[in-house]
Amino acid sequence: MARRGGTRDPAAETEMVAQLLADSLASLGGQVGQQAVEGLRELGAVDRAVYSAVATTPTPSLDEPLRRLSDAANNSRLWLAIAAGLAVAGGRSGRRAAVRGTVAIGVTSALVNLVVKSAWARQRPDRAGAGVPRRREVRMPASTSFPSGHAASGFAFASAIGRDQPWLGLVLRFLAAAVAYSRVHTGVHYPGDAVVGSLIGEGTGQAVAGLMDRLPPTRRSSRSGRGEQREPPDAEDAKDAKDAEDAEGAPG
Repeated sequence: MARRGGTRDPAAETEMVAQLLADSLASLGGQVGQQAVEGLRELGAVDRAVYSAVATTPTPSLDEPLRRLSDAANNSRLWLAIAAGLAVAGGRSGRRAAVRGTVAIGVTSALVNLVVKSAWARQRPDRAGAGVPRRREVRMPASTSFPSGHAASGFAFASAIGRDQPWLGLVLRFLAAAVAYSRVHTGVHYPGDAVVGSLIGEGTGQAVAGLMDRLPPTRRSSRSGRGEQREPPDAEDAKDAKDAEDAEGAPG
């Protein structure tokens, strides 16, 4: 394993993981396997090149807003705050959307952190070596890099919300994309981490919302009717009923 000054080199470790996967694909043999190997290597090179380009491009007016946005999305605080606002001010549909979005975040976080990150132990980028300005920096997470949990949670929330409120879901997807990019801009993720996290979140959010649609409706109508008194008929309805009875009792 390559080392730089006695410490681990994340770029070298990333290349090593990619090489191991490429070797596994190459062992399958055939033209398809060779094409997959070359494609994987090229994607890895593009991923690292884009990361380096973002790191070295001066963006002083964007650095502080994106750093704040990245921090706001820690532990899904941004999305939970939006869900709380929907639940309070959005009426019945807003409460339903808030529940869907919150459940989607929970399922996606578990999938990403407990399953995917464990299966693909990609090291975090070396942002100091890549030249990421210090004014952009946020706390470097201790978890592995692939995929981005921030991107996954944001898109899961947006897609689940969009099931009930399509226009709001569209706006939230733009916000989720900004959060996903902020993780690259601040140097804690490679672009590929954010892209794959976004795809996982979108798919999981859609799946969660679809499953919740299939749940049987609660029996609110029967419960709400208990203990309620029937409203008495108004005076005009009572008069019409009495006239009808008199007409039936009259001689023919």
